[in-house]
Amino acid sequence: MSHYDPLDAARRVIAIERDGLDALERAIDEDFAAVVRLVDGLKGRLICAGVGKSGHVARKIAATLASTGTPSYYVHPTEASHGDLGMITPDDAVLALSKSGETKELGDLIAYCRRFSVPLVGMTAKPDSALGRAAGYKMFVPDAQEACGETRAPTTSTTLMMAMGDALAVALLEARGFTAGDFKTFHPGGALGAALATAADIMHSGSAMPLIGQEAKMSDVLIEMTTKSFGCAGVIDKSGRLAGIITDGDLRRHMGEGLIDETAGSVMTRGPRVGRPDMLAADVLREMTAGEVKIIQLFITDGEGKPLGILHLHDLLRIGLK
Repeated sequence: MSHYDPLDAARRVIAIERDGLDALERAIDEDFAAVVRLVDGLKGRLICAGVGKSGHVARKIAATLASTGTPSYYVHPTEASHGDLGMITPDDAVLALSKSGETKELGDLIAYCRRFSVPLVGMTAKPDSALGRAAGYKMFVPDAQEACGETRAPTTSTTLMMAMGDALAVALLEARGFTAGDFKTFHPGGALGAALATAADIMHSGSAMPLIGQEAKMSDVLIEMTTKSFGCAGVIDKSGRLAGIITDGDLRRHMGEGLIDETAGSVMTRGPRVGRPDMLAADVLREMTAGEVKIIQLFITDGEGKPLGILHLHDLLRIGLK
Protein backbone atom coordinates (compact mmCIF):
# COMPACT_ATOMS: atom_id res chain seq x y z
CA MET A 1 0.00 0.00 0.00
CA SER A 2 1.40 3.40 -0.96
CA HIS A 3 2.21 5.91 1.74
CA TYR A 4 -0.52 8.52 2.23
CA ASP A 5 0.29 11.86 3.85
CA PRO A 6 -2.84 13.75 4.99
CA LEU A 7 -0.80 16.89 5.66
CA ASP A 8 0.43 16.89 2.08
CA ALA A 9 -3.17 16.54 0.88
CA ALA A 10 -4.33 19.42 3.06
CA ARG A 11 -1.54 21.73 1.89
CA ARG A 12 -2.20 20.82 -1.75
CA VAL A 13 -5.89 21.67 -1.42
CA ILE A 14 -5.15 25.00 0.23
CA ALA A 15 -2.53 25.85 -2.42
CA ILE A 16 -4.97 25.09 -5.26
CA GLU A 17 -7.72 27.18 -3.69
CA ARG A 18 -5.27 30.01 -2.95
CA ASP A 19 -4.31 30.06 -6.65
CA GLY A 20 -8.01 30.29 -7.47
CA LEU A 21 -8.45 33.24 -5.11
CA ASP A 22 -5.45 34.99 -6.68
CA ALA A 23 -7.09 34.56 -10.09
CA LEU A 24 -10.38 35.90 -8.69
CA GLU A 25 -8.66 39.00 -7.34
CA ARG A 26 -7.16 39.71 -10.76
CA ALA A 27 -10.52 39.15 -12.46
CA ILE A 28 -12.49 41.72 -10.46
CA ASP A 29 -13.49 44.49 -12.86
CA GLU A 30 -16.16 47.09 -13.62
CA ASP A 31 -18.82 44.37 -13.80
CA PHE A 32 -18.45 43.94 -10.03
CA ALA A 33 -18.81 47.69 -9.46
CA ALA A 34 -22.00 47.67 -11.56
CA VAL A 35 -23.49 44.95 -9.33
CA VAL A 36 -22.63 46.98 -6.22
CA ARG A 37 -24.39 50.02 -7.67
CA LEU A 38 -27.42 47.92 -8.63
CA VAL A 39 -27.85 46.37 -5.19
CA ASP A 40 -27.11 49.64 -3.37
CA GLY A 41 -29.96 51.30 -5.26
CA LEU A 42 -32.54 48.53 -4.85
CA LYS A 43 -35.91 49.44 -3.39
CA GLY A 44 -36.52 45.79 -2.59
CA ARG A 45 -34.26 42.87 -1.73
CA LEU A 46 -31.53 40.81 -3.30
CA ILE A 47 -32.82 37.27 -3.83
CA CYS A 48 -30.04 34.65 -3.82
CA ALA A 49 -30.61 31.33 -5.56
CA GLY A 50 -28.65 28.21 -6.40
CA VAL A 51 -28.84 24.42 -6.36
CA GLY A 52 -26.60 21.90 -4.59
CA LYS A 53 -23.32 23.30 -3.29
CA SER A 54 -24.04 26.59 -5.07
CA GLY A 55 -27.30 26.70 -3.13
CA HIS A 56 -25.47 26.39 0.17
CA VAL A 57 -23.19 29.26 -0.87
CA ALA A 58 -26.21 31.31 -1.93
CA ARG A 59 -27.76 30.81 1.51
CA LYS A 60 -24.57 32.00 3.16
CA ILE A 61 -24.30 35.05 0.92
CA ALA A 62 -27.93 35.99 1.67
CA ALA A 63 -27.29 35.65 5.41
CA THR A 64 -24.12 37.74 5.26
CA LEU A 65 -25.81 40.46 3.23
CA ALA A 66 -28.82 40.58 5.56
CA SER A 67 -26.61 40.92 8.64
CA THR A 68 -24.59 43.75 7.11
CA GLY A 69 -27.43 46.01 6.08
CA THR A 70 -28.50 44.65 2.67
CA PRO A 71 -32.01 43.11 2.80
CA SER A 72 -31.63 39.67 1.26
CA TYR A 73 -32.99 36.14 1.44
CA TYR A 74 -32.57 32.76 -0.24
CA VAL A 75 -35.08 31.16 -2.61
CA HIS A 76 -34.63 27.56 -3.75
CA PRO A 77 -35.05 27.43 -7.54
CA THR A 78 -37.19 24.28 -7.41
CA GLU A 79 -39.51 25.83 -4.82
CA ALA A 80 -39.57 28.97 -6.93
CA SER A 81 -41.03 26.93 -9.79
CA HIS A 82 -43.79 25.75 -7.48
CA GLY A 83 -45.03 29.08 -6.18
CA ASP A 84 -42.14 30.88 -4.53
CA LEU A 85 -41.61 33.05 -7.62
CA GLY A 86 -44.42 35.10 -6.10
CA MET A 87 -41.96 36.19 -3.39
CA ILE A 88 -39.94 38.12 -5.99
CA THR A 89 -41.11 41.60 -6.99
CA PRO A 90 -39.96 44.06 -9.69
CA ASP A 91 -38.29 46.07 -6.92
CA ASP A 92 -35.99 43.12 -6.18
CA ALA A 93 -32.98 41.70 -7.99
CA VAL A 94 -31.93 38.06 -8.29
CA LEU A 95 -28.41 36.72 -7.75
CA ALA A 96 -28.25 33.25 -9.33
CA LEU A 97 -25.24 30.99 -8.66
CA SER A 98 -24.13 28.15 -10.92
CA LYS A 99 -20.57 27.22 -11.83
CA SER A 100 -21.63 25.70 -15.15
CA GLY A 101 -24.36 28.23 -15.77
CA GLU A 102 -26.47 25.41 -17.14
CA THR A 103 -28.33 24.34 -13.98
CA LYS A 104 -31.74 23.43 -15.40
CA GLU A 105 -33.57 24.21 -12.14
CA LEU A 106 -32.70 27.89 -12.69
CA GLY A 107 -34.63 27.98 -15.97
CA ASP A 108 -37.97 29.14 -14.58
CA LEU A 109 -36.27 31.73 -12.38
CA ILE A 110 -34.36 33.16 -15.35
CA ALA A 111 -37.55 33.25 -17.45
CA TYR A 112 -39.44 35.01 -14.64
CA CYS A 113 -36.74 37.69 -14.38
CA ARG A 114 -36.97 38.30 -18.15
CA ARG A 115 -40.75 38.43 -18.15
CA PHE A 116 -41.11 40.88 -15.27
CA SER A 117 -37.90 42.89 -15.85
CA VAL A 118 -36.35 41.77 -12.56
CA PRO A 119 -32.59 42.51 -12.69
CA LEU A 120 -30.64 39.24 -12.89
CA VAL A 121 -27.07 38.90 -11.61
CA GLY A 122 -25.29 35.76 -12.76
CA MET A 123 -22.42 34.29 -10.74
CA THR A 124 -20.84 31.62 -12.93
CA ALA A 125 -17.53 30.40 -14.31
CA LYS A 126 -18.98 30.09 -17.84
CA PRO A 127 -19.73 33.45 -19.50
CA ASP A 128 -21.21 31.71 -22.58
CA SER A 129 -23.59 29.56 -20.55
CA ALA A 130 -27.35 30.04 -20.39
CA LEU A 131 -27.02 31.95 -17.12
CA GLY A 132 -24.04 33.96 -18.36
CA ARG A 133 -25.93 35.07 -21.48
CA ALA A 134 -29.21 35.79 -19.69
CA ALA A 135 -27.76 37.82 -16.84
CA GLY A 136 -27.86 41.58 -17.23
CA TYR A 137 -25.20 41.85 -14.52
CA LYS A 138 -22.15 39.62 -14.40
CA MET A 139 -20.16 38.21 -11.50
CA PHE A 140 -17.86 35.82 -13.33
CA VAL A 141 -15.52 33.67 -11.25
CA PRO A 142 -12.44 32.01 -12.79
CA ASP A 143 -12.91 28.49 -14.11
CA ALA A 144 -10.21 27.33 -11.72
CA GLN A 145 -9.03 23.81 -10.95
CA GLU A 146 -11.12 22.06 -8.33
CA ALA A 147 -9.07 20.93 -5.34
CA CYS A 148 -10.61 17.46 -5.61
CA GLY A 149 -9.02 16.63 -8.95
CA GLU A 150 -10.44 13.22 -9.86
CA THR A 151 -14.06 13.75 -8.81
CA ARG A 152 -14.14 17.47 -9.62
CA ALA A 153 -16.36 17.94 -6.57
CA PRO A 154 -17.16 21.62 -5.93
CA THR A 155 -14.27 22.84 -3.78
CA THR A 156 -12.31 25.70 -5.34
CA SER A 157 -15.39 26.91 -7.22
CA THR A 158 -17.49 27.23 -4.07
CA THR A 159 -14.61 28.94 -2.27
CA LEU A 160 -14.44 31.53 -5.06
CA MET A 161 -18.20 32.07 -5.00
CA MET A 162 -18.10 32.49 -1.23
CA ALA A 163 -15.27 35.02 -1.52
CA MET A 164 -17.13 36.94 -4.24
CA GLY A 165 -20.20 37.09 -2.01
CA ASP A 166 -18.13 38.36 0.90
CA ALA A 167 -16.59 41.00 -1.37
CA LEU A 168 -20.06 42.14 -2.40
CA ALA A 169 -21.28 42.34 1.20
CA VAL A 170 -18.27 44.34 2.38
CA ALA A 171 -18.36 46.68 -0.62
CA LEU A 172 -22.02 47.43 0.10
CA LEU A 173 -21.32 47.80 3.82
CA GLU A 174 -18.64 50.40 3.13
CA ALA A 175 -20.72 52.16 0.48
CA ARG A 176 -23.52 52.66 2.99
CA GLY A 177 -21.33 53.65 5.93
CA PHE A 178 -22.66 50.69 7.91
CA THR A 179 -21.29 50.94 11.46
CA ALA A 180 -20.64 48.56 14.33
CA GLY A 181 -23.72 50.03 15.99
CA ASP A 182 -25.83 49.12 12.96
CA PHE A 183 -24.29 45.64 12.97
CA LYS A 184 -25.23 45.23 16.63
CA THR A 185 -28.90 45.79 15.75
CA PHE A 186 -28.85 42.54 13.76
CA HIS A 187 -26.69 40.64 16.29
CA PRO A 188 -28.18 41.29 19.76
CA GLY A 189 -27.39 37.84 21.13
CA GLY A 190 -24.33 35.77 21.93
CA ALA A 191 -20.71 36.81 22.27
CA LEU A 192 -20.88 39.00 19.17
CA GLY A 193 -23.84 40.93 20.52
CA ALA A 194 -22.02 41.35 23.83
CA ALA A 195 -18.89 42.69 22.15
CA LEU A 196 -20.97 45.19 20.16
CA ALA A 197 -22.91 46.52 23.17
CA THR A 198 -21.84 50.00 24.23
CA ALA A 199 -20.86 51.24 27.65
CA ALA A 200 -24.10 53.22 27.77
CA ASP A 201 -26.07 50.01 27.21
CA ILE A 202 -24.76 48.26 30.31
CA MET A 203 -23.42 50.90 32.70
CA HIS A 204 -24.95 51.71 36.11
CA SER A 205 -26.07 55.33 36.24
CA GLY A 206 -27.84 57.88 38.39
CA SER A 207 -28.12 57.09 42.09
CA ALA A 208 -26.47 53.71 41.54
CA MET A 209 -23.10 55.42 41.06
CA PRO A 210 -20.85 55.61 44.15
CA LEU A 211 -19.97 59.32 44.20
CA ILE A 212 -18.63 61.57 46.95
CA GLY A 213 -17.36 65.15 47.20
CA GLN A 214 -13.67 65.99 47.64
CA GLU A 215 -14.23 67.45 51.10
CA ALA A 216 -16.19 64.48 52.41
CA LYS A 217 -14.76 62.60 55.39
CA MET A 218 -13.48 59.10 54.81
CA SER A 219 -16.16 57.77 57.15
CA ASP A 220 -18.73 58.94 54.57
CA VAL A 221 -16.64 57.46 51.77
CA LEU A 222 -16.67 54.04 53.46
CA ILE A 223 -20.45 54.20 53.82
CA GLU A 224 -20.83 55.11 50.13
CA MET A 225 -18.51 52.30 49.05
CA THR A 226 -20.28 49.77 51.23
CA THR A 227 -23.76 50.84 50.15
CA LYS A 228 -23.08 50.83 46.41
CA SER A 229 -20.96 47.64 46.39
CA PHE A 230 -18.63 48.52 43.50
CA GLY A 231 -15.48 48.42 45.62
CA CYS A 232 -14.78 52.07 44.87
CA ALA A 233 -16.09 55.60 45.06
CA GLY A 234 -15.73 58.34 42.49
CA VAL A 235 -14.62 61.70 43.89
CA ILE A 236 -16.13 64.75 42.22
CA ASP A 237 -15.09 68.39 42.42
CA LYS A 238 -17.40 71.36 42.96
CA SER A 239 -18.20 71.46 39.23
CA GLY A 240 -19.34 67.83 39.27
CA ARG A 241 -16.33 66.57 37.33
CA LEU A 242 -14.61 63.33 38.25
CA ALA A 243 -11.46 64.40 40.07
CA GLY A 244 -10.33 61.00 41.30
CA ILE A 245 -11.27 57.56 42.55
CA ILE A 246 -10.91 55.71 45.84
CA THR A 247 -10.69 51.93 45.60
CA ASP A 248 -10.24 49.14 48.11
CA GLY A 249 -6.56 49.28 47.22
CA ASP A 250 -6.36 52.96 48.18
CA LEU A 251 -7.91 52.13 51.55
CA ARG A 252 -5.27 49.49 52.21
CA ARG A 253 -2.46 51.83 51.21
CA HIS A 254 -3.71 54.58 53.56
CA MET A 255 -4.71 52.30 56.40
CA GLY A 256 -3.91 53.88 59.78
CA GLU A 257 -5.46 55.45 62.84
CA GLY A 258 -6.03 58.77 61.10
CA LEU A 259 -7.69 57.44 57.94
CA ILE A 260 -11.25 58.12 59.12
CA ASP A 261 -10.45 61.79 59.66
CA GLU A 262 -8.91 62.27 56.21
CA THR A 263 -10.89 63.79 53.33
CA ALA A 264 -11.72 62.01 50.12
CA GLY A 265 -9.55 64.46 48.19
CA SER A 266 -6.45 63.61 50.20
CA VAL A 267 -6.82 59.85 49.75
CA MET A 268 -8.09 59.57 46.18
CA THR A 269 -6.06 58.53 43.16
CA ARG A 270 -6.12 61.48 40.78
CA GLY A 271 -6.79 61.25 37.06
CA PRO A 272 -8.41 57.80 36.94
CA ARG A 273 -8.90 56.02 33.64
CA VAL A 274 -12.38 56.69 32.25
CA GLY A 275 -14.47 55.61 29.28
CA ARG A 276 -16.94 57.17 26.88
CA PRO A 277 -20.62 56.15 26.68
CA ASP A 278 -20.22 55.13 23.01
CA MET A 279 -17.31 52.77 23.67
CA LEU A 280 -17.98 49.18 22.65
CA ALA A 281 -18.05 46.74 25.53
CA ALA A 282 -15.08 44.92 24.01
CA ASP A 283 -13.10 48.19 24.08
CA VAL A 284 -14.13 48.79 27.69
CA LEU A 285 -12.75 45.39 28.63
CA ARG A 286 -9.55 46.16 26.72
CA GLU A 287 -9.21 49.47 28.59
CA MET A 288 -9.63 47.74 31.94
CA THR A 289 -6.99 45.13 31.19
CA ALA A 290 -4.50 47.29 29.27
CA GLY A 291 -1.03 47.99 30.61
CA GLU A 292 0.62 46.79 33.77
CA VAL A 293 -2.10 48.08 36.11
CA LYS A 294 -5.41 46.25 35.69
CA ILE A 295 -8.64 47.78 36.97
CA ILE A 296 -12.01 46.25 37.71
CA GLN A 297 -14.12 49.44 37.73
CA LEU A 298 -14.38 52.14 35.07
CA PHE A 299 -16.31 55.39 35.28
CA ILE A 300 -17.99 56.57 32.09
CA THR A 301 -17.86 60.35 31.68
CA ASP A 302 -19.21 62.96 29.28
CA GLY A 303 -17.18 65.44 27.27
CA GLU A 304 -16.74 67.67 30.32
CA GLY A 305 -15.50 64.89 32.57
CA LYS A 306 -18.73 64.52 34.53
CA PRO A 307 -19.61 60.92 35.46
CA LEU A 308 -22.50 59.36 33.55
CA GLY A 309 -22.17 55.82 34.85
CA ILE A 310 -19.88 53.11 36.13
CA LEU A 311 -18.99 49.63 34.90
CA HIS A 312 -17.59 46.74 36.89
CA LEU A 313 -15.64 43.89 35.32
CA HIS A 314 -18.43 41.58 36.42
CA ASP A 315 -20.86 43.51 34.21
CA LEU A 316 -18.80 42.60 31.16
CA LEU A 317 -18.47 38.97 32.18
CA ARG A 318 -22.21 38.80 32.81
CA ILE A 319 -23.06 39.72 29.19
CA GLY A 320 -20.67 37.09 27.85
CA LEU A 321 -17.39 38.92 27.22
CA LYS A 322 -14.18 37.05 27.94
